[in-house]
Amino acid sequence: MSVVLSTAPLSASDRADFWQDAVSRTFVPMDVDLHENEPATATIVSRRVGFLQVSTVTAGPQTAARTSRMIARDGKEAVTLTLMHRGTAERSQDGRDAVVNPGQFSMSDSRRPFGKSLRQAFSLTAFHFPRSALGVSDPELRAVTATPFGQDEPLSALLAGHLKRLGGSAESVAPAQADRLAAVTCELLACMIQERHGRLAPQEPAAIEAMLLRVKEYIVRRLADPDLSLVEIASAHQVSLRYLHKLFETEGVTAARWIQQQRLERCRKELARTMSGAPTVAVVAHSWGFACASHFSRVFRLAYGLSPREYQAAARKGSK
Repeated sequence: MSVVLSTAPLSASDRADFWQDAVSRTFVPMDVDLHENEPATATIVSRRVGFLQVSTVTAGPQTAARTSRMIARDGKEAVTLTLMHRGTAERSQDGRDAVVNPGQFSMSDSRRPFGKSLRQAFSLTAFHFPRSALGVSDPELRAVTATPFGQDEPLSALLAGHLKRLGGSAESVAPAQADRLAAVTCELLACMIQERHGRLAPQEPAAIEAMLLRVKEYIVRRLADPDLSLVEIASAHQVSLRYLHKLFETEGVTAARWIQQQRLERCRKELARTMSGAPTVAVVAHSWGFACASHFSRVFRLAYGLSPREYQAAARKGSK
């Protein structure tokens, strides 16, 4: 049997308060802010599959946050896995920020503060269940909150497909099979979490080396993008910012500094070109991701002892 909570019968002025209460009652208490002057209709349709609550949510732009105050007051211990269908979600928890796109899913743990922002109309299916049903350690779960999962890895692809099918057929699951199906869902999720945690465990040098190589290859492909950020890099590899920094500690350099070194070296090679029609300093700087010319000149001089123009002039003079 489905439980439907909808703002459709309400006036626009009454919808915000109703929606705040509906979201908090369906999942865990949260502060919810709607981003429309006249909130559009929003709906939550919930069904039970054993101990799993499966809820389809359709609504307009909004943000939601679970604060330490709320956690202390209600003490609920639950995990919510969210599968996006339409729109994107910006999630944050445990020091991570991530963007979750349609077809991807992410998790939040009610025992610690988290936030989410949906900047456009969206549709999603949320799978809500007791933390005790998952059977993974706290470090394992902390390592994967606010992390996008999708089709890029075998286990997450398997789980994404399973969740999509379960969300579409939850109401037709026979009661005799519901608890077993819920347990299988949590077992698949636990398997994925433990595989991810084990693969990224800091005590495994081979895992660190392999991940660092993947991260470096990704960075090199994106060097020309001035908007490349550490948050984006971490999110693309489904790791935390903290873990990203630990990866580069093995190199004796920060992640940001390594990126700058790679950009500077490519700029230096460009500036050393002596043939006619060689690019200008400004073009070189921009082509390798430096948005500010003065900043580029300053860090170039620190690295090579000459300004970019001086270096370029010296290279041309030496070729004569």
